[in-house]
Amino acid sequence: MALNPKFSNLAVNTEADALGVLLNTGYLRIYDGTQPATADTVITTQVLLAELRFNATAFAAAVAGVITANSITSDAAADATGTASWFRALKSDGTSVVFDGSVGEATADLVLNDIGIVLGVVTAVTSLTITVSKG
Repeated sequence: MALNPKFSNLAVNTEADALGVLLNTGYLRIYDGTQPATADTVITTQVLLAELRFNATAFAAAVAGVITANSITSDAAADATGTASWFRALKSDGTSVVFDGSVGEATADLVLNDIGIVLGVVTAVTSLTITVSKG
């Protein structure tokens, strides 16, 4: 018989909330280039465009397995110029990776007003949502 688990809202909300807690006062790093195959893959040629900070409570409580970031502190002066294409979210220690995701101006995990990031210019997040699958 095939493996085919299906999870309840309780299960996916618990998992999503646990992910959110890992990012309290953590880092959101935005990169150009191709997103690595996994969040455990070392970053190589991708350029760090901007680094932002999650608040003390990074995410609101999950609903149907979806967590939505609370306000994220903007990067007052971007680190480089480029086109944002993906991000990496890290714990507050700045080294422990929690997850990666897509960046866009409309349909993406992380939504920015403009994916064209410019060195020294403010980078702000419009929204960030992550979904834990029910199966």
